[in-house]
Amino acid sequence: MKPIHMVDLKQQYLKIKDEVDAAITEVLDKTAFIGGPQVEKFAKSLSEYIGVKHVIPCANGTDALQIAMMALGLEPGDEVITPSFTYVATTEVIALLKLQPVFVEVDPTTFCVDPEAIKKAITPKTKAIVPVHLYGQSCDMEEIMAIANEHHLFVIEDNAQSIGSDYTFKDGTVKKTGNIGTVSCTSFFPSKNLGCYGDGGAVCTNDDELALKLKMIANHGQSKQYHHDLVGCNSRLDALQAAILNIKLPLLDSYIDARRKAADFYDNAFAGNDKISVPFRAPYSKHVFHQYTVILKNIDNPESVRDGLVAFLKENNIPCMIYYPIPAHKQKMFASFGGADYDLEKTDWLTHRVFSLPMHTELDEEQQSYIAGKVLEYINK
Repeated sequence: MKPIHMVDLKQQYLKIKDEVDAAITEVLDKTAFIGGPQVEKFAKSLSEYIGVKHVIPCANGTDALQIAMMALGLEPGDEVITPSFTYVATTEVIALLKLQPVFVEVDPTTFCVDPEAIKKAITPKTKAIVPVHLYGQSCDMEEIMAIANEHHLFVIEDNAQSIGSDYTFKDGTVKKTGNIGTVSCTSFFPSKNLGCYGDGGAVCTNDDELALKLKMIANHGQSKQYHHDLVGCNSRLDALQAAILNIKLPLLDSYIDARRKAADFYDNAFAGNDKISVPFRAPYSKHVFHQYTVILKNIDNPESVRDGLVAFLKENNIPCMIYYPIPAHKQKMFASFGGADYDLEKTDWLTHRVFSLPMHTELDEEQQSYIAGKVLEYINK
């Protein structure tokens, strides 16, 4: 059996090595490292894939969120509603810009922000909602957009974990995540479903005026060279990473298919076990399985059992991760933002029970059978 990795980037690379190496060599030969045809090609291709009018590549997913919030004109003290059960980058940017994060619950079945919790959190100071499409599953965007429209709020989709996911509206209309809110942000961190070989990100929108602001802010606030109309930052996707993404983007749907096949295998392996809840697949979302995250249930002291399971899997050469053991509202960085004042029972419940198994495009059935067998061996002892 091949060694098991949480994400096997090496084997994925070897399958496209010739194409990737040639693309990198072309960039080196042309010495166009910042901007240029590779970045322009990628922005156009991603725009067509998502179905969105404008894609503004940038340096990473965190920058994408910052640029989006700056372009929307959010000001210090404005409230931004966000789930606490997410990677810290989502919420970190809110605090960085001196906005006020308002943490709300997620639906413990989908792991995504609960629209009802959003409704309850809206105040006169609320200016934006940041739904996070977590683990590869879309939030309930039809409900969220209805809330946002009613209260005249911006919607900033955090699409870092779910690029390629489809959302189906009640009338049958289908849109890609990242093409529904006011603006969306994504990451091309190497382990993402569409990952480069370094850092990278993008901001997407259908709003022409907003797109101009996003482009300016990402490039020092320039309207043209040496004319700085806005306070901006320096956040650009370099040409080497764009060249790699140009090879991988046409393969994204096949990568998603491989992940969904792996998820099906896990689902079947754990079927009927009353101690493991496999990922729920919402009927409106095409789950793209950035992570395969399960919940321990019907177990006393679940956190202790989980810690033991993680150690047992490690002893058996199986990587395992906990996404995320500490919710945002309990992180020290949010103490001055009133983080300790929140009582998010569902979020806390999840943080004690979730764990994620290896999930990537190169998993084979022998590896997955071994992984699932060891999980069940420990859980059922």
